[in-house]
Amino acid sequence: MRNRPPSSKSDRRGKSGPSNTGRDTGRGKPGAPAKGPRAAKSFTRDDDRPARGPRVARERSEQQGDERRPQRGPRREDTRPGTRPPRDGAPVRQSRDGAPSRPPRGEGRPARSNPGRPMSAAEELGLEDAAPLRASTGPALNKHNLLYGVHAVAAAWVNPTRKIRDLFVTEAGLEALDSAFDKASQEELDRPEPQLVEKEDLDKLLPPGAVHQGVALSCAPLPEVQIEDICIAAANDPQALVVVLDQVTDPHNVGAVLRSAAAFGAKAVIVQDRHAPPVTGTLAKTASGAVEAVPLVRVTNLARAIDDLKAAGFWSVGLAESGKRHLHEVDLTGRSALVLGSEGEGIRRLTGERCDEIVRLPTGGPVGSLNVSNAAAVALYEVARRR
Repeated sequence: MRNRPPSSKSDRRGKSGPSNTGRDTGRGKPGAPAKGPRAAKSFTRDDDRPARGPRVARERSEQQGDERRPQRGPRREDTRPGTRPPRDGAPVRQSRDGAPSRPPRGEGRPARSNPGRPMSAAEELGLEDAAPLRASTGPALNKHNLLYGVHAVAAAWVNPTRKIRDLFVTEAGLEALDSAFDKASQEELDRPEPQLVEKEDLDKLLPPGAVHQGVALSCAPLPEVQIEDICIAAANDPQALVVVLDQVTDPHNVGAVLRSAAAFGAKAVIVQDRHAPPVTGTLAKTASGAVEAVPLVRVTNLARAIDDLKAAGFWSVGLAESGKRHLHEVDLTGRSALVLGSEGEGIRRLTGERCDEIVRLPTGGPVGSLNVSNAAAVALYEVARRR
């Protein structure tokens, strides 16, 4: 075999004669083996020419070293600027000019350019400029779950049932929330330290076109309220009022209805879970803080929920253009539930059959109907006026 290591007898002469290595035994170049079937093979010692094969190649690599490829070992320390420092610690992360890319908190901050001017709200609180927009606790930031707007954020900040994670504010937003900070401090609410950011950072953090007014809040959802809780709470209130929305999916409309419900003293706004928007920043911004005051109750079956309200003593009144009487002609002095449908389909048939009466608003002129949020505001005003 070709890769078999040479034996100790490899230096013996063959039967056909002495070894022909080093002398001319036939045609061709000097030292070439003689041709023919009886030609003897030439063998040399290991020191002269090692046998071919992977085993000898490995031995050669171990003896001489593989100069073409360095041996594997620990990763080299990369001391180039901007690279990650090793775990043992010592070089800090640097920028191209050799300075640390991010100074430690509270160090390296530029001095005030005008010492004579009044201190800003951020400087009085000792907040660091350009804080990173990242979640300090809980899940990662989601632009659709953040609350924004001064009224929505201030109401959530002072709500004891709200669990606040992070507050991102600009200089103007920090000053606008000053009264909310004082109220939360007086009530000894557990609130995180605000993070001072730039307006451009909030524009990137929130959905496009969001009117954030320099504030954005990351918080946990409010505890869910069931329809049974509303019925129990209305047991001691003979004039309890609720609003029922049938397939109203626009968050602006739902937020506006919540705001009107809070303004006129409604106990809750009830929606069908599958056909209602979640409580996003858009909805909370439109509600202008009413999300914290009026519970948004989600139910699986809206017709069954109306039956539960009627069993609790509520008089259910649906608003539709097909109503025979006007709203002001109906007695709404007791417990009442105003049922409104979407602008396209209105109240669905099964929902309308559960209502005690269908009424309409005294509208006229070239436009015979109102937006659902405007209709809810008019109906809530009429109920409050009659009482």
